[in-house]
Amino acid sequence: MSTLIVYVHGLWLTGNEAGILLRRLSRELNAKTRAFSYPSVTSNISDSAQALGKFLAQQRAETLHLVGHSLGGLVILKLFENANRVQLPPGRIVLLGSPLNGSRAAQNLARLPFGKKILGRGVHEELLTERQRRWMGQRELGVIAGSVGIGLGRLVGVHGAPSDGTVFVEETRLPGILEHLVLRISHTALPFSSVVARQTAAFLNDGCFIR
Repeated sequence: MSTLIVYVHGLWLTGNEAGILLRRLSRELNAKTRAFSYPSVTSNISDSAQALGKFLAQQRAETLHLVGHSLGGLVILKLFENANRVQLPPGRIVLLGSPLNGSRAAQNLARLPFGKKILGRGVHEELLTERQRRWMGQRELGVIAGSVGIGLGRLVGVHGAPSDGTVFVEETRLPGILEHLVLRISHTALPFSSVVARQTAAFLNDGCFIR
């Protein structure tokens, strides 16, 4: 059975940072891997999700897994919010440090001069306004959050509660997800960690993290 894992990157990134992660996942699951790249600053989440859907429709695999880092996780969620338009092979999803319940860091940065411009249209659409979101179980979804509070987010108020330095742990929780795992790692380091790769592979393969 052919398996494909598609990675969706976060804000200001390109997907190239996931090379180590994708090689590890490929080895663990005997899978092919691809990185989906989108203009994270100039494009809104809805357009990025639509582009992701078209990208996935062009892939050929019997099992299709998705891995999203940070803002990339919101692109994946938006894709499945429009599930009636998506016909994809079965698979699972793992999100890494994605701010599923808003982002205090983004809201604080947006208040600064040029903050909204720096963050871009995608963040403005998803993280600067109140929204009630719930995962409806279209696929088994696991979330990995970090608890090492080292990162630029500390400059805009990410402190006082467990965080990965950019996103608070509580911001990564979402009603309806299957599993939530907190690891001692920072936001930036998530795609490079061998532990994250191992836990991601475990969930994609079995639907549960290693406890």
